[in-house]
Amino acid sequence: MPATTHPIYPQNFYHCYHFSFFFFFFFFISTKMLPHIPCILSALHVILLFSATQFSITAEATRALEQTQLHFHVANSTCQGTLYPDLCVSTLTSFPDLTSKTLPQMICSVVNHTIYEVTLSSSNCSGLRKKLPNLNKLEQRALDDCLDLFDETVEELKTTVADLSQGTIGPKRYHDSQTFLSGAMTNLYTCLDGFAYSKGHVREKIEEGLLEISHLVSNSLAMLKKVPEKKKQSKNEIFPEYGKMKDGFPSWVTPKDRKLLQAPVNETKFDLVVAKDGSGNFTTIGEAVAAAPNSSATRQVYYNLIHHVITFSFFFFFLNVEVIRKKTNLMWVGDGIGKTVVKASRNVVDGWTTFQSATVAVVGNGFIAKGVTFENSAGPSKHQAVALRSGADFSAFYQCSFVAYQDTLYVHSLRQFYRECDVYGTVDFIFGNAAAVLQNCNLYARKPNPNQRNLFTAQGREDPNQNTGISIINCKVAAAADLIPVKSEFRNYLGRPWKMYSRTVFLNSLMEDLIEPAGWLEWNGTFALDTLYYGEYNNRGPGANTSGRVTWPGYRVITNSTEANQFTVANFIQANEWLNSYGIPFFSGLT
Repeated sequence: MPATTHPIYPQNFYHCYHFSFFFFFFFFISTKMLPHIPCILSALHVILLFSATQFSITAEATRALEQTQLHFHVANSTCQGTLYPDLCVSTLTSFPDLTSKTLPQMICSVVNHTIYEVTLSSSNCSGLRKKLPNLNKLEQRALDDCLDLFDETVEELKTTVADLSQGTIGPKRYHDSQTFLSGAMTNLYTCLDGFAYSKGHVREKIEEGLLEISHLVSNSLAMLKKVPEKKKQSKNEIFPEYGKMKDGFPSWVTPKDRKLLQAPVNETKFDLVVAKDGSGNFTTIGEAVAAAPNSSATRQVYYNLIHHVITFSFFFFFLNVEVIRKKTNLMWVGDGIGKTVVKASRNVVDGWTTFQSATVAVVGNGFIAKGVTFENSAGPSKHQAVALRSGADFSAFYQCSFVAYQDTLYVHSLRQFYRECDVYGTVDFIFGNAAAVLQNCNLYARKPNPNQRNLFTAQGREDPNQNTGISIINCKVAAAADLIPVKSEFRNYLGRPWKMYSRTVFLNSLMEDLIEPAGWLEWNGTFALDTLYYGEYNNRGPGANTSGRVTWPGYRVITNSTEANQFTVANFIQANEWLNSYGIPFFSGLT
């Protein structure tokens, strides 16, 4: 506020009345009015008391004004670089003790406020579920998705607060916080995505509140980047700390888990056996998952022995399975791709949300699968039909296959690793907003419906500060058996930008001749072409020629190995914290 707008300075009042007292005193002496001096002095005393009171009040107001100005200065400084600075400033200035907080404490306050807003939105959605009994199935299921996602969001935000409240923020806590804030934002947009095919007005009733919550999370992510950490990232880093690699695995796979994954089935000790003929502990996978301990700190290993006791047709489990958040550190061991198959057929055309269409949905952290096929058999005309959805942090899949058409593999959120897996699909068949690495995998485009195009990826990063993306390393990009005879009739692309800051790279991979010269496809006109990050590095094969690639501002041919190394498992999913224990082979660098 300019100085001219301040009230008269308090000392001026005091000096004015002080001078008046002596002027009147000498005047009264000179006019021989001494008998009246006591009364006059009393009056002047009142005036001086009033002056002192005014001085006190004005000083108080000045201090309050200075404190308010400091409050706004701190908020404005902290909010520089956020995408929503007005919301950021208004949020921070609502905290009375802002000026005494450290930056991590400020972020904690914002995140706690965000948790409160999420609980309000959850109550709102629950109320809509009751107030609008005539909702169609898709709208009901979309609201159910939102309620589940809100629960996940609250847990992820609480974990963030716990991490940031621990004093010094080292690399692990920093990247954990970044991961959980990224996941929380993904959950909010997933809630809204569930209404994409709804013709009602339910989305309109919740959208404004959810967008504000997502903006709060965005601001927290931006502020987090300013937090000093013990070990700084390279300034060229594209994907923040997926993690270091050791012996071919991200190091968050512990030595014990690596042994489990690499050991032959007949040498593995199992906690539970699932067999349809009743020879095991359970006859269905769902029963086994339900019986698993909650929040387990140790690995629970499940094995399917069906093929030893029954005919081929019984290799298949026809059911949908969900591994909920509290079922942590589960490991499924099957007999190999095509031998142990979990199969179902939910899809969007039949009234399911994409989120709920998954044959298997995994949210419990630390999930591992080996030798299992996940399949959605809905077919190409049923549109979105997910085989596997993973929102489990530190989830890993080794020698598995994922089979469907549109939206086969939903890498929804948090940190994930896929090694020696096969992925089959048509449209956007690897999609989502996790920090996901696929290493030594086979990616197969299938024969789509007439006039459709195949797209291998559709990455969904919403914010430039999310540490998410899809990194495809040393994989094969090829046509499936049903596409090979008619390959020339369909166009095939590496991917398209599902969300504004979509981020995908192909490194050291073999690309067969099905890939279009342009390589990549627009989502809708110029949407995200300036803000996406699509990169290719040192790929080979007839489909890897980059001379005819798109010229979008966000696309680049990576020529610097330093830049390419930021996309490896070593530098992307904090592998040094978890994958060493899983028993899945991996390489830490580009080769």
